Formats: sequence, structure tokens, C-alpha cells
Amino acid sequence: MIARKVMLLGEIGVGKSSIVQRLVFDRFELTYKPTIGVDVYRYEVPDRLGRERMSLIVWDTDGNFGEAIFKHVYMKEASAAIIVSDITRPQTIATMVGLTEGFRQALPGRHVAMVLNKLDLPHEPESTVVPADAAKLGFTLYRTSAKTGSDVHTVFHEAADAIARRKL
Repeated sequence: MIARKVMLLGEIGVGKSSIVQRLVFDRFELTYKPTIGVDVYRYEVPDRLGRERMSLIVWDTDGNFGEAIFKHVYMKEASAAIIVSDITRPQTIATMVGLTEGFRQALPGRHVAMVLNKLDLPHEPESTVVPADAAKLGFTLYRTSAKTGSDVHTVFHEAADAIARRKL
């Protein structure tokens, strides 16, 4: 079985830790505990046609790094990035777009996914939240809820598929 490093990036409070805890432990904590530095998790992605079983080593960053993260040792050998925003906080979406561009420049050709999290909360219609130029980046956009688990596994399973295709 192969293991690959996946970075979980985004501003503080967008739900990165909640997403990875839903993924790994299938739970959602109502109390907020900010990540300090980085927490590392392992998630086994089952095999499927065209891809063997893969272990994703998910690095959950604290969000204080901003775009300086791309110069940090944490990024070394990353195969993919999942970049998260809070759909109820439009300013986090602009940060998500900036981090996506930064990741693509720092690690060209690697898989990157953008995640609009907290879909379970009341929010503006998507057309008013997602920047119009974001589609030009050629990213994959997911809508998740760490609370309900909606599409959380899909994000990581499709990342594993993309990593396998690239053979990193």
C-alpha cells in the first residue's frame, strides 16, 4: 500500500479539523479546539477499480500560516492539498482562492481541491459567494458539511484517485 501526504489548508475556523475528524473518526465535536501548528492524521482509502488501496497522511494546519505556508517545511513532498473555506464567511473564500493559486505555483501538477464547508448552515446563494474568476483556475469545487459528513469522504477519495493517476 502506498502512502501520500495531503495538506489541509485554510483560514482559522473554517472547519479543517472538523473535516479530518469526520473523515478519520466519523465524529463531529461541538466544542471548538483550535489546532496549534499542525496535527497529522492517517486515513486509509479503500481500493477501487484502477487504484490500489492508499494511505493518506493528512496534515491539518492551524491556519495562521497564510501564504507563507508554501515556504514551510510542512509542504515538503505534499502530493495534494485540500483547501477549505467557510461558506458563511465570504472573506475565507477569497483566501481559499489565493491559497489554491499559491499551492499550484509552489507544487505544480499536484492535485488541489477547493472546499466550501459548513453547507449545513444558512448561507448566501453560491453565485454571490464564489468569486467569478475562481473557475478559471481549473479547480475541483466541493461543498461539504463536517457536521453531517456530506461529501467529506468524496473529497479525499477523489484526491486519492488524482494522486494515483499522477503516480507521485
